[in-house]
Amino acid sequence: MSTASEPRQLSVSKCYGGSLYKFAHQSTSLGCEMKFSAFVPAGQAAAYPALFFLSGLTCNEDNFITKAGAIRKASELGLILVCPDTSPRGLNIEGEEDGWDFGTGAGFYVNATEAKWKNYQMDSYVNRELFEVLPKVLPIDLARVSIFGHSMGGHGALVSFLRNLGKYRSVSAFSPICNPVECPWGVKAFTGYLGSSVESWKQYDATELVKTYRGPKIEILVDQGSADSFLDNQLRPESLLKAASENPSHVQVNYRLQPGYDHSYWFIQTFVDDHLEFHAKALFVNQ
Repeated sequence: MSTASEPRQLSVSKCYGGSLYKFAHQSTSLGCEMKFSAFVPAGQAAAYPALFFLSGLTCNEDNFITKAGAIRKASELGLILVCPDTSPRGLNIEGEEDGWDFGTGAGFYVNATEAKWKNYQMDSYVNRELFEVLPKVLPIDLARVSIFGHSMGGHGALVSFLRNLGKYRSVSAFSPICNPVECPWGVKAFTGYLGSSVESWKQYDATELVKTYRGPKIEILVDQGSADSFLDNQLRPESLLKAASENPSHVQVNYRLQPGYDHSYWFIQTFVDDHLEFHAKALFVNQ
């Protein structure tokens, strides 16, 4: 098995006393160059807890770090922020640029099984390869990592947490795609990446995973805007809430429907401090 390559630093800027980096590296999971952004707080700690943010459709490693207004609070709390890209890029696969909701910028955080999309191994990239790559360039404590995301990335965060119990201490999401096997975005992506078997899709569906989860009780924080144009057709939070209500000994969803907010980064920016504080409670317990 090949090992992760040494990332090269593309840029660094001082921000809130800490450092905001961008790195690139050759990904062994995806077979292409990948980039990620990371904020490291000021201080002399040998290693800091980290919070991964997974972005949504059409986004890359820049969207959250530049639009969410999260760095001030991350600096205050002493958290590393890690923002990976959302898909492989530049593979020259026929059709990868044909739509905004499949292919480039739309990896859906799954490991594709269809031969044409064999490089789309975003589940392995986020949950395996980054854990090899990040310590090469960041003072990260891999025993204290949490994860959150937005929309497609909210789906990715929920699924990453539920599929990798013990790897992440906590999970939250903004406007997540909660039940992709039942929504147009999910059906399109899962058919393309995973084939026609709906049963194989369920391993990447947070609602389905919550139904069968039997581990220690977990709390999931979800913020959703009531004016989100994707709420009813694509996001389906009611499915996740129903699954959790039928498994109350194991899963609690703290679902906050925020009146008048939409799907944008203005929504994320408004409530991001709550999410960082939520994760900090988990990351700084039993250090």
